[in-house]
Amino acid sequence: MEAATSFRADVGCSSVSHNAGMTLRFRQTIRGTQPRVCSPPNAIAGLQLPVRQRGQSAKRLVCKAAAAAVPAMAVPSTAGRLSAEDRTALAEELGYRSIGADLPDNVTLTQVISSLPKEVFEINPLRAWGAVATTVVSVALSVYLISISPWYLLPLAWAFAGTAWTGLFVVGHDCGHRSFSKNKLVEDIVGTLMFMPLIYPFEPWRIKHNHHHAHTNKLVEDTAWHPAGKAELEKWGTVQKTLFKIFLGSPLKLWASVGHWWLWHFNLDLYTDKQKPRVLVSLAAVAAFALIGIPTIGYFTGLAGVAKYWLMPWLGYHFWMSTFTVVHHTAPHIPFKPAGEWNAAKAQLSGTVHCDYPRWVEFLCHDINVHVPHHVNSKIPWYNLRAATDSLRRNWGEYMTEASWNWRMMKYIFTELHVYDEEQNYVPFDYEKEEPFYWIQRKVLPSTM
Repeated sequence: MEAATSFRADVGCSSVSHNAGMTLRFRQTIRGTQPRVCSPPNAIAGLQLPVRQRGQSAKRLVCKAAAAAVPAMAVPSTAGRLSAEDRTALAEELGYRSIGADLPDNVTLTQVISSLPKEVFEINPLRAWGAVATTVVSVALSVYLISISPWYLLPLAWAFAGTAWTGLFVVGHDCGHRSFSKNKLVEDIVGTLMFMPLIYPFEPWRIKHNHHHAHTNKLVEDTAWHPAGKAELEKWGTVQKTLFKIFLGSPLKLWASVGHWWLWHFNLDLYTDKQKPRVLVSLAAVAAFALIGIPTIGYFTGLAGVAKYWLMPWLGYHFWMSTFTVVHHTAPHIPFKPAGEWNAAKAQLSGTVHCDYPRWVEFLCHDINVHVPHHVNSKIPWYNLRAATDSLRRNWGEYMTEASWNWRMMKYIFTELHVYDEEQNYVPFDYEKEEPFYWIQRKVLPSTM
């Protein structure tokens, strides 16, 4: 059966009636039966059909389909080739502010980088160390707020703490990309120290993260987020399949970086003999915090204090780590490509999402959400990302995808974007037969923008 992947009509007929000109495919999602296309009489069944009817006629078409079955919108792998009008409608339906056009094949990443002003690559020590000071003060303030908060205000204190702790990661992140200082030893020391409270070994992360930048959205090679393949899915045992479906096919995905942290950064077999000495130094640093720092917290505050002052902020950090990463690189219209078809310029410019968050989050997290220029060239310091984004918008804006964080976008990520599909980029874990776990989420999770 052809997969019916996506944004089901639980948003209601009124929410789709305005999408004149949008390329939609309405299918039955009664699993196990032949899909039926709801289309004008002269349409060829199975093809994507431009819905050109406007106003009430378009609404009648959509609602007629909804009455017979639950319609699904299929997002083609070639969505970037749609007209500007169709991409605008598609963006709204999926929860994005804009969806970029397909970048021409002859545009190289070097051309995109060359269009950026030289000053965005300049390191400003005052701004760099200012971020360290901001984060240290914010983390200290978060600990104080946790200490004085009554139990009913602790969730707010933990939310602030997790966001402040993400600043630790972002400072170390710039160190790993050699955009913090002109002195690499300083960067290694600062990066290691910033990562220690997070139990994140700096050097293993740096190696794997740079690999992610070199192979963004490339099948097999990307070490960040990666869809499962259908053949791979068939090999999973019942327990493995259940765990993956629960943690990657629900809002729990916003803590999936905990698993990534554990699987990728502590296994020495993943690193070459040349890399291992530096890797071991990083592992020793986080071991020191784990074996000295955390027990010290426990000595003064008890086991409950470890959870209160360290574990909950640490989970808050992983919430942002997961959220930023999945939104940056997982979207229904952004493809993963095999090595032979992969294009660096498309992957970094068009295949990375810019997403706006509340300003206090962006302040504490040092604009890590301003991510497109960071993938165009990772040498750009965090404090120059906004200027670099403005430049990219002027020169390449029609090829960029942008959003403000919203439930409609996240719902699609949670329920539909799981398994690699050549024609539609993704299909959900339950693409063969709808499962109650996803049916409930599709009904319950909000679709607000």
